[in-house]
Amino acid sequence: MNQVLTGIRIVEVAQYVFVPVSTGILSEWGADVIKVEHPVRGDAYRGLRRTGNLSTDGEVNYAIEHANRGKRSIGLDLMNPAGRATLSKLLATADVLVTNLLPESRARVGLELDDVRADNPNIIYARGTALGERGPERHRGGYDHATFWGRSGSQHGATPEEATRPSPMPSGAFGDSAGGLALAGGISAALLARERTGEATTVDLSLLGMGMWAMASAISGAMMQGEPAIPLAQVPAFNPLAGTYRSRDGRWVVLGLLQGFYQWPALCRCLGQEVWIDDPRFATPEAFDANLTDVQEILETHFASEPVDHWRRVLSELDAVWEIVQDTLEVSRDPQALANGYIAELEAADQSTFRLVSNPVQFGEKPNQPSRAPEAGQHTEEILQEIGLDWHEISRLKSLGAVN
Repeated sequence: MNQVLTGIRIVEVAQYVFVPVSTGILSEWGADVIKVEHPVRGDAYRGLRRTGNLSTDGEVNYAIEHANRGKRSIGLDLMNPAGRATLSKLLATADVLVTNLLPESRARVGLELDDVRADNPNIIYARGTALGERGPERHRGGYDHATFWGRSGSQHGATPEEATRPSPMPSGAFGDSAGGLALAGGISAALLARERTGEATTVDLSLLGMGMWAMASAISGAMMQGEPAIPLAQVPAFNPLAGTYRSRDGRWVVLGLLQGFYQWPALCRCLGQEVWIDDPRFATPEAFDANLTDVQEILETHFASEPVDHWRRVLSELDAVWEIVQDTLEVSRDPQALANGYIAELEAADQSTFRLVSNPVQFGEKPNQPSRAPEAGQHTEEILQEIGLDWHEISRLKSLGAVN
């Protein structure tokens, strides 16, 4: 059984990526996720034309599919009293409300904790924010490239000291995707706690908090030592066997032999250079540490002598950690990723197929199988009927502009 949340209903009042990713993940785990969108405008993210340097043009908007897989969409105008009253009926049937509205917007549409608990005292109330629910900046919004990546220390940590500009975030929705997975885990834990105790709790996660968690080792070390962490060099001065080396064709080999001298003989044998083992410069731990620059130089020269495919074959015999740096298209074809179901195939509206990255948390030894994201307001009438509205009432709400 990998649909572990079957029977759970989640209502999402959110736009863009971070929070919608969390509920998309919950839908993969079996939850019925109902996305509340404005009946005319829909989620503003639907108008996005690029993520990073890639266009969203095409038959399938991969950005919308990534964040909104498997959901149903209802068009509700929450500024319309009839629309907000309809949301109350929907919330009464739900297990979880998830939102990323800013505090002022939540208050304006009656979506603060007390408002929602008046609709359903047993509902779990989850918020995804930029900067947390407390403090002088709680009212500010944010995006992952600025808040998760820049403010948390990640951008500084990814930027070499000699760089002329800060390193850009490596992917659109980079922090949003990580944060969405963490928020989905928090919501799941809250559901378990309610099952055990009968009490519904709140769940909060911010992009700043998520970014700091990703950088926790460096931040903790900085606090302990009283100085900021600095970015690692291409080859760490303290261990060249944990460095990154360029191949003859301009690709990169990443070594992860963290024990340095003690793994040096195994690397030498794998590379066909047993002579390095007995070299006096590297023969003892003390000599090895005194000649780390020489180790780096001979490895740089050696790896530069052959193309990356050669090193892929040679290093396959090494009983230690190493990898080849891949681009995003290569990763999508990685046999190990495919074997584990990290790439899923979905059916588009015209019965053609497209591929999407599936969330990596799996249950029952089975890959997740996402389904398509909805069109804006696609399921309005269906959901309204499920919460007990008849066609006369649905028509009245349409006439008021409360629903689509």
